[in-house]
Amino acid sequence: MRTIIGDAAKGLGLSSRVMPSGAGHDAQAMATLGPMGMIFIPSVGGISHSPKEFSRPADIVNGANVLLRAVLAADKALA
Repeated sequence: MRTIIGDAAKGLGLSSRVMPSGAGHDAQAMATLGPMGMIFIPSVGGISHSPKEFSRPADIVNGANVLLRAVLAADKALA
């Protein structure tokens, strides 16, 4: 999934990096059902999990487009 997500970002001309996460995300539960990955988008000032967290609309759109491409690619690859 990391490769699929990275390729989706690259296909949109976006940069990406692998970031291990030790947080207790829903992804931990979903991993019992099948392959999973997470897409993180930039937050202004690096602030996350806070009422002060803010992501620029363009970054949200980019993240949604990466998700769309990744889902379509995963559907092809894992079918």
